[in-house]
Amino acid sequence: MFLHLGGDTLVDKTDIVVILSLESAAGAQATKEFLTNAEHMVRIGEKGKEKSLIITTKHLYLSPISSYTLMKRSDSAEFPVTFE
Repeated sequence: MFLHLGGDTLVDKTDIVVILSLESAAGAQATKEFLTNAEHMVRIGEKGKEKSLIITTKHLYLSPISSYTLMKRSDSAEFPVTFE
């Protein structure tokens, strides 16, 4: 089963490690450092429009779709999601 992250990007749900809300996670210094040093980052959509960070076994995705919406799309709670 796949999850649509926005644009033309689909990922296999079994590859997803976590989905984070950037609104809540971006305030933490550790998250800022992680994103600054991250490799294999895929930005979906326009810069500055990101709402969620999806960490998979292969890539990091910045999506313009909220973590809550992605969770609803997944139709499952098989991986951790954090949002406020």
